[in-house]
Amino acid sequence: MFKGRRQIWYLIWILSLTVMCGCSHEKKPDGNHEKTNAKENVEKRVENTAPDQPESKPVDEKPMIAIDPGHQSEQIDMSALEENGPGSTVMKRKATQGTRGIYSGKTEYQLNLEISLRLKTELERRGFQIVLTRKDNNTAISNKERAVLSNQADVAIRIHANGSETQTAQGALCLIMSQENPYVGDLYEQSYQLADEILASYCQKTGLQNRGITPNDTMTGINWSEIPVTILEMGFMTNPQDDQKMTDVKFQESMVQGIADGIENYFTKYPKT
Repeated sequence: MFKGRRQIWYLIWILSLTVMCGCSHEKKPDGNHEKTNAKENVEKRVENTAPDQPESKPVDEKPMIAIDPGHQSEQIDMSALEENGPGSTVMKRKATQGTRGIYSGKTEYQLNLEISLRLKTELERRGFQIVLTRKDNNTAISNKERAVLSNQADVAIRIHANGSETQTAQGALCLIMSQENPYVGDLYEQSYQLADEILASYCQKTGLQNRGITPNDTMTGINWSEIPVTILEMGFMTNPQDDQKMTDVKFQESMVQGIADGIENYFTKYPKT
């Protein structure tokens, strides 16, 4: 009997050792692993409940404006002829020097470049991209070449000053093509809108008389255009008052601001597509 009890205690002792060994080798939970899982679960919950974020949109570039300072220095021979429009049999001089100020003595081509350079600076300050057809008075470039160069832009404005046989004519006007123009008649509507905005803003800013918009189908620089285009006749250099104002540096600032405002107004009403 004693022997049997000893065997039973021996078996109990063996079983106790086995349980203890098993507990000592059990793998403990990894605290870092639990933290990682918890973080992932929180992030998933946030991701599932957070509102959709709008996609970032690229900043739209402002339109490109072509500025053409009209005419050319008399020192450059531009007497050669070129077609008045694509396929035209009518031939015209490549460029002329324009009129001259009765008060200032300044040539039109000089005034046109002065205003164009100031306009370029102002429009660039406002974020527009600029194509300038000439940067000085001595680079030979024809009216056809000016139009072709300008066609890479969105709209074109040709800067001119007017002349008349009488000194009483004064004020500003814009020239565009007619609806019947065989080359660019399809640009009439947009060109009218462009001219209307520029002329209205220009005359409001400067106080010069608004003489309206006049159709003209003889202008080479218009007939070769593929974009909306207008010629701004800023005032009459053959009128003492207009000439005195246009050649005054302070007054030129209002001229430039008026043109730039008109271009801004045009693209506000008729956005680039």
